[in-house]
Amino acid sequence: MKREVKLGDTWVGSGHPCFFTAEIGINHNGDIAIAKKLIDVAILTGCNAVKFQKRTIEVVYSPEDLDRPRENPFGPTNRDLKRNLEFGKKEYEQIDRYCKEKGIMWYASCWDEQSIDFMEEFDPPCYKIASASLTDDDLLRHTRKTGKPIILSTGMSSMGQIYHAVEVLGEEGLVIMHCTSTYPSKPDELNLRMIETLHREFKCPIGYSGHEVGLMTTLAAKVLGASMLERHITLDRAMWGSDQAASVESHGMMRLIKDIRSVESAHGDGEKIIYESEMPIMKKLRRKG
Repeated sequence: MKREVKLGDTWVGSGHPCFFTAEIGINHNGDIAIAKKLIDVAILTGCNAVKFQKRTIEVVYSPEDLDRPRENPFGPTNRDLKRNLEFGKKEYEQIDRYCKEKGIMWYASCWDEQSIDFMEEFDPPCYKIASASLTDDDLLRHTRKTGKPIILSTGMSSMGQIYHAVEVLGEEGLVIMHCTSTYPSKPDELNLRMIETLHREFKCPIGYSGHEVGLMTTLAAKVLGASMLERHITLDRAMWGSDQAASVESHGMMRLIKDIRSVESAHGDGEKIIYESEMPIMKKLRRKG
């Protein structure tokens, strides 16, 4: 059975190279110049796409939550933080133009219906459902109405909740991402064998969205069958921001993607053959046969 989904001009799924998304999210810290630098890093390191996050602040958060005291670089309240981290139309027009000029795909995880409608103006190739939104049936249905492929992240969710979300979304045009929603995630809570479980349970491509420190476990996710990988990207893990510590810097991203491509090259086709390069060794070392 072939499990594949087309994102723009690129196929994701069995028989295709692993699709890698650099999650910019809010690591731009509200600065479009930083966002462009992160896009440049994603291109330099060989990523297929970059992803942002879009929320309508007054819809996603209650007035009480927004008015809560929270010291941050933008002011004394949570409202100051959330508003200043959120890009608007002007910034996304720049992102759209910049990504098109540079030749890299971009899309976003939208946390509310209004944000989906906002993003539709840019005609993204797909949408991401964040783990926090997996149980929001209204948002799932609204996203499905766009007719775009959907990437579903499954952090902090039970199998029952995942089954229900997939029932709402349908498996056609869906990629399911295994995920653990802690930043950073502990190695013993990554549960990478869930990738195999999701493969058994659903008839769509399965991926992995990682928030751990280090690279090897993400590479292991690829070996276990992830067709799509996602890691947060940063200019510097010491930068201010809640997601920076669980992110990957440019040199790490370059190494990770290089290793993933090496693993893909090493997979082979499962048919045992004697390579031409082995012939001289065979003549030198084999005594019989």
